[in-house]
Amino acid sequence: MSTIYSIMDAILPFECFRLSFMKNALLALLLLTPLLALLGTMAVNRRMAFFSDALGHSALAGVGLGLLLGVQSDLISMIVFGVVWAIMISRINRTGGASADTIISVFSSTGIAVGLLILSRNGSFAKYSSLLAGDVLSVQPSDLLWLLIALPLGIAAWALLYNQLLLTAVNPALAQSRRVNTKWIEYAFASLLAVAVMLSIKWVGVLLINALLILPAAAARNISRTARQHAIYSVLIGLFSGVAGLIAAYLLDTGVGAAVVLCAAICYAVTLPLRTRVK
Repeated sequence: MSTIYSIMDAILPFECFRLSFMKNALLALLLLTPLLALLGTMAVNRRMAFFSDALGHSALAGVGLGLLLGVQSDLISMIVFGVVWAIMISRINRTGGASADTIISVFSSTGIAVGLLILSRNGSFAKYSSLLAGDVLSVQPSDLLWLLIALPLGIAAWALLYNQLLLTAVNPALAQSRRVNTKWIEYAFASLLAVAVMLSIKWVGVLLINALLILPAAAARNISRTARQHAIYSVLIGLFSGVAGLIAAYLLDTGVGAAVVLCAAICYAVTLPLRTRVK
C-alpha cells in the first residue's frame, strides 16, 4: 500500500488526500462506483430501481439473523441473506400473483422490520446504526483487497449476462425462442446485484445504496444513444460523483455517502434537459 500511497501523493493535487483515511476512501470509491454504475444500467433498463432498494433494506435483516445464528462475519451473513432474499423476490414476482411494486414493497418493509426487531433488542441498535448511512472513511487496506477482487469478478459476470439480460428485458418471447433460460438469468442477475449491494452497504449505507446504484445509470441514460454509451457514461458519472462527493464532504465536513449521492443527483438534473435532444 505504501507504493500506492506514494503514487497518489505525487499525482493528486488536493491536500485532503495527504491523509491515509482519505486515500483509502478514494480507492474504495474508485472500486465501488464502476461496479454499481454498470449494474445500475441493467437495473434501470429492467425497471428494477425499487428491487435494489429492497435488497438494501434486507441488509439489516441479514445482520440480525447472522447475529442470532452466531455468524462471526456481518458481511457473510448479509451476502447470504441478500442472495436468498433476491431470489425469493424474483421467484414470487415471476408467479404474477401481485404487481411487481407491491411484492418489492412487501419484501422491503419486511426486511427492514425484521432487522430492526432483532438488532434493537435491549437497546443495542446503536452499534449497528452506522449501517444506515455508511462510513466510507472507515475503509481499511484489507477491505480494499476484497473490493479489488470483487470489481473484475463483478464486471466479468455483468458482461457474461448482459446480452441475455437485455434480450429478456426487451423481448422475453424472443429470448425464450432462442433457448435463453430467462428464469435462471433473472436469478443470476438478482444474485449478482445482491452481492454488490451487500459489499457496499458498510460504506454507502442502507439509506443511500439505491440512489448510488440508480442515479449514475439514470443520468447516463439521458445522454446515451446506445447500450455501450449508456454503460460508459454511467461509469464516468459514477466515478465523478464518487471523487467530487468525497472532496465536497471533506471541505464541508459532512457525510461522504450523502455528498456522493447529491453529486450524482446533480448530474441527473444537468443531463435531464438533454434527454429530448439526444433521443
